[in-house]
Amino acid sequence: MASSAAQRELFAEGVRAVLHTWPVLQIAVDNGFGGAYGQQKADWLVGVVQQYFHDNADLQQCEVEDFIAELMDQEFDTVVDDGSLPQVSSSLLQMFTQWQQGALSQLKHTIDSLTPKKSQRAKVTAPPTASDDENEDETQVMECETSSPSVSRTQQAPPPPSPEEEDGWTVVRKRK
Repeated sequence: MASSAAQRELFAEGVRAVLHTWPVLQIAVDNGFGGAYGQQKADWLVGVVQQYFHDNADLQQCEVEDFIAELMDQEFDTVVDDGSLPQVSSSLLQMFTQWQQGALSQLKHTIDSLTPKKSQRAKVTAPPTASDDENEDETQVMECETSSPSVSRTQQAPPPPSPEEEDGWTVVRKRK
């Protein structure tokens, strides 16, 4: 079995390539599912997964899937149900097998095939909704009112109260 530091680092690089190109982990980090230190957790995850493989020489795919799913749930509050977990686990098992057998050039080639994909990060953005547009308009009006000092101190009559809007909600307005 391969055991030198350089060979062990090559397997760590493989784990890093698989996990950091995994869209589920990218989305979790980019959107703050892991909190303020999401990127550090993603880097930590690489070390933990690598150590898991070294501590358990004869792993089955379902064991790797369960381990990674548990880590994603605990650290990123993310349940992986997009079907990508078996692919990630299979890739990791393949790399570990290559590393164990000493097929380091093949392992390096596998890592290189994943690395160009790293620049193609998945990005999730929510489209603006009608209620978001209304909130932005209200915010802009509020900012204008608070930022400009009032010269006139005359009291304006409050608008006539509307008991209920169309959707059944009662609108409460602040008096000036």
